[in-house]
Amino acid sequence: MLTTLALCVAAFIAGLIDSVVGGGGLIQLPALLVAFPSEPAARLLGTNRTSSIFGTSVAMLRYAREATIPWRSMLPAAIVAATTSAAGAWAVTHVSNVAFKPIVLVVLVAVAIYTYIRKDFGRVHAPKLSPRRQLITATAACAVIGFYDGFFGPGTGSFLIFAFVGLLGWSFLAASASAKVVNVATNFTSLLYFIATGNLMPALGLTMAACNIAGSMVGTRLALTRGSDFVRKLFLIVVPLVIARFGYDILVSLLSIK
Repeated sequence: MLTTLALCVAAFIAGLIDSVVGGGGLIQLPALLVAFPSEPAARLLGTNRTSSIFGTSVAMLRYAREATIPWRSMLPAAIVAATTSAAGAWAVTHVSNVAFKPIVLVVLVAVAIYTYIRKDFGRVHAPKLSPRRQLITATAACAVIGFYDGFFGPGTGSFLIFAFVGLLGWSFLAASASAKVVNVATNFTSLLYFIATGNLMPALGLTMAACNIAGSMVGTRLALTRGSDFVRKLFLIVVPLVIARFGYDILVSLLSIK
């Protein structure tokens, strides 16, 4: 009972953070790993995805009602991202991702520094591309990030937000709202795989999903009422956590080699 309660609290916090800037998996998945150390990783990943997809879907629907989401760009981009995410999941079963982690770590550090230095970055929603170029650029970016989501995972939402702000000129709020469309698509693809292979704990996943939804509703409300400045500040908190996660993984890998 206490274990379930602790996981529900983790799911609520994860839903709140994920609905704003992504990165909910940094809270929810480690909580599952601590609670069930003997369970197969794939089963815990499936349970985590079962919970998170509900919260992400609720956030997407809330943003769709109250924020600007360019659906003509996002729907094709989401479909492509879902496809490349599946390709990434297949690739990671054939190629080790250890060698790529330092590269991702460097990119994340650069993202954090750039966002911190550019105080006006993403504060104003000012699309800088024509609709056609926006579609092409968004689809290309989501194809790459979708593959990353299937291949690595952590920080996908943050990468999407940074790409939409930097490449398309969107505000942090618009970028966060649009990122949820892509997140739902990639999460759905991987969840289908976990369901097909029986790698999930349905009862626990749905219980955590209720708490994830509650956190997501709180997070989207905060983002919509406080705007892009709030999203930017939370982004600058979450990205260092993702950096710390990658740094820890790399350190563990180096120590295991020795």
